[in-house]
Amino acid sequence: MRMQLTKHHGWGNDFLVVGAADVAAVGDLAALSRRLCDRRRGIGADGLLIMGDAPNVTATMVLYNADGSIAEMSGNGIRCFAQAVARRDGTYGEQSILTGAGLRAVTIHAGEHPDLAEASVDMGEISPIGEPQGWASIGAHPDRPVAHLSVGNPHTVVGVDDVRAVDLLELGRKVPGTNLEIIEPGPDSTSITMRVHERGAGITEACGTGACASAWAAATWGLVPSNTSEVTVHMDGGSARVRLHQPSDGRVTLVGPAIFIGAIDLSISDLGAGSAAL
Repeated sequence: MRMQLTKHHGWGNDFLVVGAADVAAVGDLAALSRRLCDRRRGIGADGLLIMGDAPNVTATMVLYNADGSIAEMSGNGIRCFAQAVARRDGTYGEQSILTGAGLRAVTIHAGEHPDLAEASVDMGEISPIGEPQGWASIGAHPDRPVAHLSVGNPHTVVGVDDVRAVDLLELGRKVPGTNLEIIEPGPDSTSITMRVHERGAGITEACGTGACASAWAAATWGLVPSNTSEVTVHMDGGSARVRLHQPSDGRVTLVGPAIFIGAIDLSISDLGAGSAAL
């Protein structure tokens, strides 16, 4: 069996994109995702994005995490996906993408070089949710600021004094059903610094939905001035721009790049063996 994929990244959060028709004969897409996303035995990525068609939308997006679980939404993934759609169609501009979290409006523009695109995404409403399973095992001090939020997928944001002093891997493993972000204010008045342990992927260099949840929490807690309309979220892989209450009250817009890494022609006979050529 052969399939055509493309690989992209947003702030180091990398994804493989494949057409639904190319994987129609695959019975176990979760196993395929684990196989392809494996960084030693596969191609390597944080997730697999499957591109499909549906009436009245530009495309449908299904996201499998590196561990084979399905995620509702990814802020970095949808920008990478939008770049793949734009490259497929040969056009940039407005897109409507149907995700597991609902419809998302994306505006994508070509960047300074052919492999770069810039995209803004209406990420939808931010809403409170209950604490994740295993939260009590974290042992957070009761005075520490914590927010459990949905950006179409679950997040727990925790305010800390120093994001580098926290054993994020250990804490993230205690709450595997959520995306865990730790944030500190700065380095300037309208920015925060964030690290993330992602559900289904572990520690990653960046998380778009996590940046949105973190910016929202920071504004709620007063870590940025009350009149701040755009929060810069510094992550290991790069800096996201999160516009609060845009395009309307209660919603956020994520702005950032998508970078095309390469096209992949994959021959795979089964889920245990295969060869790929970039």
